[in-house]
Amino acid sequence: MSFRQTIDSLLHHWLQVESLQMRPRFAEHSRETFDAVLDMCEKLAADKFAPYNRIADEEEPRFDGERVVLPPSSHAAARAYADSGMLAAAQDYAIGGMQLPCVVEMAANAFFSKAGIAIGGGALLTSGNANLLMAHGTPLQREVFAKNEFSGRFFGTMCLSEPQAGSSLSDIVTRAETDGADFADDPLGPRYRLRGNKMWISNGDHELADNIVHLVLAKIPGPDGKLIAGTRGISLFIVPKYLVDADGALTGERNDVALAGLNHKLGYRGIPNTLLNFGEGRYPVRGAAGAIGYRVGQPGEGLRCMFHMMNEARIAIGLGAAMLGAAGYETSLAYARERPQGRPIGPAGKDPTIPPVPIIEHADVKRMLLAQKSYCEGALALCLYCARLVDEVHTGDAAAAAEASLLLEMLTPIAKSWPSEWCLEANSLAIQVLGGYGYTRDHPVEQYWRDNRLNMIHEGTHGIQALDLLGRKVVMNGGKGLEALTTRIGATISAAATTGWQAEADALSAAVDSLVQATRAAWSTGQPDEALANATPYLQGFGHIVLAWIWLDVALTAQRRVDNDAADPVARGQLAAARYFFRYELPRVPAWLGVVASRDDTCRTMADDWF
Repeated sequence: MSFRQTIDSLLHHWLQVESLQMRPRFAEHSRETFDAVLDMCEKLAADKFAPYNRIADEEEPRFDGERVVLPPSSHAAARAYADSGMLAAAQDYAIGGMQLPCVVEMAANAFFSKAGIAIGGGALLTSGNANLLMAHGTPLQREVFAKNEFSGRFFGTMCLSEPQAGSSLSDIVTRAETDGADFADDPLGPRYRLRGNKMWISNGDHELADNIVHLVLAKIPGPDGKLIAGTRGISLFIVPKYLVDADGALTGERNDVALAGLNHKLGYRGIPNTLLNFGEGRYPVRGAAGAIGYRVGQPGEGLRCMFHMMNEARIAIGLGAAMLGAAGYETSLAYARERPQGRPIGPAGKDPTIPPVPIIEHADVKRMLLAQKSYCEGALALCLYCARLVDEVHTGDAAAAAEASLLLEMLTPIAKSWPSEWCLEANSLAIQVLGGYGYTRDHPVEQYWRDNRLNMIHEGTHGIQALDLLGRKVVMNGGKGLEALTTRIGATISAAATTGWQAEADALSAAVDSLVQATRAAWSTGQPDEALANATPYLQGFGHIVLAWIWLDVALTAQRRVDNDAADPVARGQLAAARYFFRYELPRVPAWLGVVASRDDTCRTMADDWF
């Protein structure tokens, strides 16, 4: 069974994406056009990304004093991706887009993440940057910056973290001060001078495109010259590496954005990660220090605007984690089929003259492979489900769009965090299947693990996602989001009642009840420090329940297929993975939710000097 068969099964049998053709936006599409896009991306990933994934890892970015140097293959891959039109895949035909559904776009991009995630990471940032500007920028900002990003002429970044602040965005100190008397009359938007430092900026400097469009969070000083404390003082700015005119042409002026250093990473090495200095005077522009930036949206609304890109990126991070897990799974599966070692358990296996069997014949190896399959294909299904919700938000009727938006709010922390944790575990299991060989650089599974380890950190760490879920998402609007999700899960449970999956449905129903009870118990005292002390176990339990639901829903579709064709290997594999998840994974939930429900204080009350 190929990865493409898995994609096709989820898209067409489970999510039934052809039904989207009934909507005006997608009316010109068909199964044939969707398949053509998938075919193109599958081939492009195989030709331009996969052969060079190891090169990008070994020849990591370096700064020669003037520019960031990347291997020629990285340049070729970036150009091939831009030429494919995938940067604008979901955009209107009028601006060169394909008007693809988000779910098809994400499925197509999965091939690149699987083939060479660190080569194609800049594309994710660029499209997300441009999508934000299409939603919140002025008409000219869209024309000059977003459309040039969609064409691949410019690339984009997001600049949030600072060395002293990290994930605590309320503590950023980058300043943005108005630039002269005519600052509000600049056609590209109100013009400011930015001064500050940004850390952990992926693709912050390179030569892959004509320009780099930085989206920068900064604070505008008040009348007293002081920065407003907290997140309400944060605004958003476009800060290009090279200045442009109102037609998008480069003016030849370098903006005051300087590369201060490259971060040397455990994995994900193909994409440069940088420390950038804004406005330090290394590149004085128009006779003064300070990087020129153009405000996006209103003052103080920067974080709200940036979340448009961050939420999109979080689902994409989950998809990337799933694909790195899938890459390791495929490698270890192929190895297990070919590697002879050991003999069957039982009397016959005691005969040393019997040839060794492939290790895939051993039950424990099958366990490790089945765990990987359940993690990676379940994570893929979750991310595609979220992408399908995005399509509902944009093209559904008012009621369906509102429900989809609420479900997305609830599922985004899970779509980012669960694949990041459990597909990393899949990579660890892939190494284990290969044994000592897996721990060497002769096989790619060690690189997949190193690359995937980043996904639990960037775009909001595991702990940040947990605090967001328990501290905000499940209690927002009086718990309406949690209610909407449990209702949707309940519909799947009800659908399973007349099938052979009644036992799994009952187990999921009990887990959902325990989740609701744990949520109430966590907040029963009204003390945030008590409720949130065990937010990460809550996230883990919540995530496993969501994945059990996803697997049950997929299994119901797969069961219908097997009932019609008992030999269908894709559906058979899905049923086995679903059974594995319910029997081996869902039983973990009570331990996680137990400390949440009891508001266990072990971690909260641990004193510094006891360590």
